Amino acid sequence: MVVCVVIRYEATGQPYNITYCHCLDCRRSGGAPFVTWASFSRSGFRFTTGQPRELPWAGRLRSFCPNCGTPLTFLAAADAEEIDVTVCSFDQPTTVTPADHTWVKDRLPWIRLADDLPTYRQKRQTHVSQ
Repeated sequence: MVVCVVIRYEATGQPYNITYCHCLDCRRSGGAPFVTWASFSRSGFRFTTGQPRELPWAGRLRSFCPNCGTPLTFLAAADAEEIDVTVCSFDQPTTVTPADHTWVKDRLPWIRLADDLPTYRQKRQTHVSQ
């Protein structure tokens, strides 16, 4: 999987918890009205080329490509067993399909959801772990 030639990563196993996140934190860090994420087991994820820039904030850790600035990953805590990866940083983002919208309480009012996917005011009630 890729961003630009500076950072490469690979993830093993099937992605899960694929979601459109509308939270304020994701919107600001992504510079977009929402960010699409896929979760992987942290033990099955690694950077293979280059090192991302990491930004700790509010007990969470986000990573970005130091060359182009593309958002890459999100860890809910330093010892999290799951890593969320931005779907648009995949080599082939069309290989996954989001299953829901999370944190819609923070959704911008001019975003109209018309895809009939489940929506969750904050995080989903059931969180799949792999």
